[in-house]
Amino acid sequence: MIGTLLNNNMNWASARVRADPGFFRRLSAQQAPEYLWIGCSDSRVPANEIVGLDPGELFVHRNIANLAPPRDINFLAVLQYSVEVLRVRHIIVCGHYGCGGVRAALDTERRGLIDHWLQPVSDLAHRHAGHLDKISDFDTRVNVACEHNVRAQVEYLGRNPFVTDAWRRGQKIAVHGWIYSIRDGLLRDLDLTIERPKDVDRLSAKAWFPDG
Repeated sequence: MIGTLLNNNMNWASARVRADPGFFRRLSAQQAPEYLWIGCSDSRVPANEIVGLDPGELFVHRNIANLAPPRDINFLAVLQYSVEVLRVRHIIVCGHYGCGGVRAALDTERRGLIDHWLQPVSDLAHRHAGHLDKISDFDTRVNVACEHNVRAQVEYLGRNPFVTDAWRRGQKIAVHGWIYSIRDGLLRDLDLTIERPKDVDRLSAKAWFPDG
């Protein structure tokens, strides 16, 4: 029942106050997160919880397949606010294995509007079809594509004017690429961190697959 959610909220708020009487007073005073999290909408990937941060410590943007699309005004508004107002120090793109959005982009079914949203992932899979198609197990192919989708979003961010302008101003921002496993609850750093324009060039020049 929907009322259960309101009761859960009451219990949660009461528990927080019992554990820390000043929690909500501090939370309402300001928002000063150091991190922007760009993650998937999947309900099994709760951003704050999996990194052990309280509300107010992580600014979160979520969409299907954790995309950083350069023409999506919702994403761009979040990015600009994070960089120019909140002045976050770290932007984390976090995908997850078994992502339903990536899976949908790789199969041949038509689902409607979501197919347009997932076009960047479909394009990525098409560009690297020669490598991905060699992976016979479809679940494994999806997981490899999930990792490379994270890389693509990190590159998009590294070339986004809000980020490049911030670097030009001397603002310190690092963009990271991580992936989460729902099976064990662990995050994996994909070693995609960029902190300056030359890092983006280095990442772009790096082979997508071990054999190039």
